[in-house]
Amino acid sequence: MNPMEDIKQTVKAYILKEFLPGENPAELVDSTPLITGGILDSIATLKLVTFVEEKYGLTLQAHEVDVEHLNTISDISRLIQSKL
Repeated sequence: MNPMEDIKQTVKAYILKEFLPGENPAELVDSTPLITGGILDSIATLKLVTFVEEKYGLTLQAHEVDVEHLNTISDISRLIQSKL
């Protein structure tokens, strides 16, 4: 598995465990809208940011904690990859 796929799988597993317990994992795809789709509210988004920062040892800037960077698993993975 390439690093981008590893990141996507890690982020997906976290979202399923924390915010979608009991949901069918197959329904959460890389392009599922997390914020605009109502899966992540502001508190959930902050929890996700904290997880990403701790897991990957990086710091997200305030302007990166928004719909443009965190709305899908693909968006989140690209953001993480750009900071590694």
